[in-house]
Amino acid sequence: MAQRRLVIGNKKYSSWSLRPWLVLRMAEIPFDEVVVPLYVPTTKAAILRHSPAGRVPILEDGDRLVFDSLAIAEHAAELAPQARLWPADPRARAQARSISAEMHAGFGALRSAMPMNLACAGRRLATAPSAEVQADVERLAAILEDARERFGAGGPFLFGGFTIADAMFAPIATRFRTYSIPLPKRAQAWSDAVLALPPFLEWERAGRAESYVHAPYEALLAPA
Repeated sequence: MAQRRLVIGNKKYSSWSLRPWLVLRMAEIPFDEVVVPLYVPTTKAAILRHSPAGRVPILEDGDRLVFDSLAIAEHAAELAPQARLWPADPRARAQARSISAEMHAGFGALRSAMPMNLACAGRRLATAPSAEVQADVERLAAILEDARERFGAGGPFLFGGFTIADAMFAPIATRFRTYSIPLPKRAQAWSDAVLALPPFLEWERAGRAESYVHAPYEALLAPA
């Protein structure tokens, strides 16, 4: 058994869980996973057995408890410096940290209107996106384009090689695919690269195999 346990939510829907899971897998840090079903009456109590914060994800690492996606990602960067989870260049690293924090704290309109849903792709929203959602989409596209243009020459990801920033934005790639949101060329190429990562494909297969269907999320989609 691995020394570490990552407590996560449903893989079909839990964008916050995907982020540190992807970081740990890309950094080749071994861990076991515990999946807590979300959106059921027992969810809160099940999560509280692992952390007083009451939210997933949670990393149990020996006698250390790390909760919050970005905190777990930072912990992984300390555990595996050889994985280069932040860019080596100081300018790129500052930008990667800044956009990761922006992703972590912002884009509430888009999160509510377009939740992660790996069961669907190529669909559309049942109602036209609001001005606030459209502004989030445009800002996200600009972030992706800017990072790829300024720092992405060394590989297919935002800063060339895979970093925490790619994991923080990975659920956005799934959302844009689910809801048929067009992206500029560089941003789309980045999205394609993230969604082709073997660990992401493993996560996606597991998510699509989950039987639970969260009706409020499905109701946001136009009929197929």
